[in-house]
Amino acid sequence: MNTWLSVSLALVGGLVLLWLLALAALALLRPRGNLLTEAIRLLPDLLRLIPRLARDRALPRGVRVRLWLLLGYLAMPIDLVPDFIPILGYADDAIVVAAVLRSVVRHAGPEALTRHWPGTDDGLAAVRRLAGLPPATAR
Repeated sequence: MNTWLSVSLALVGGLVLLWLLALAALALLRPRGNLLTEAIRLLPDLLRLIPRLARDRALPRGVRVRLWLLLGYLAMPIDLVPDFIPILGYADDAIVVAAVLRSVVRHAGPEALTRHWPGTDDGLAAVRRLAGLPPATAR
């Protein structure tokens, strides 16, 4: 077999394997219950929250870097699951957002979410659940 063909097939096979591993990681990181549906519903508010958090100089640098990388991922036209696939297309974005929010809360605290949340109190309660936090008493 031609060397270039062998290398090309190995490269394509490796990329497919990496893609499948990334999908498996998303499946493991996905929010349980109906939180994924809530995350998809809250995506517009989350897209306003993330830049606000990323610009907050009071947050640790590593947290802000993660948030900027998340914004870059969300802005890329190429996703792990293409957005034109109904429901699943936006689910990968919601899962990645939820995973990053959990990390942000672990390192910056839940006060950062509350301080920058642009939506309603019900939306904030859903985001707190998405980030693995207990319900808040009042905003």
